[in-house]
Amino acid sequence: MNLCDSTRVPALTTLLARYGLTLARLAPGAAIPGSYWGEPEAGLIKTVIHVRADTPLHSALHEAAHVICMDDRRRAHLHTDAGGDYAEEDAVCYLQIVLAQEIGLSREQICADMDAWGYTFRLGSALAWFTQDAEDARRWLIRQRLLTPAGEATGRAGAVVGTAGPDQVRLAL
Repeated sequence: MNLCDSTRVPALTTLLARYGLTLARLAPGAAIPGSYWGEPEAGLIKTVIHVRADTPLHSALHEAAHVICMDDRRRAHLHTDAGGDYAEEDAVCYLQIVLAQEIGLSREQICADMDAWGYTFRLGSALAWFTQDAEDARRWLIRQRLLTPAGEATGRAGAVVGTAGPDQVRLAL
């Protein structure tokens, strides 16, 4: 499992800063504020992603992708529960895989970590979903201008059209 340890933190910090997000590193054993799943999973409060060295990297990327995919109104009130609908949750999973590649993890590595954690997809694995069944998530990200048609992250945050509001059902992964 790839972790938010000293080998990954510099690239993760730089990536998050590109989106106006902050990585807050916590001491070993410290409580992680805003963690939906509990420790050692990443915490989420407004534009800050809280991690410890034992936080899985996929968790930090997933929470960051949630912030990237939501509009400013939702982001301003964000604490622990990102909310969103099915389409947004799929887009978050897709984006976290794209972002992992930007910090030096292969699709195979991040998808293996997602599978080990317990993400579930119709085709049985995160990689199979990403390569064979995620066109709707990809299109959602392109419509939101968060991904280019070539599949690259745009470096901008904030939903543009067709986004879920804070009153939508929370889908947990």
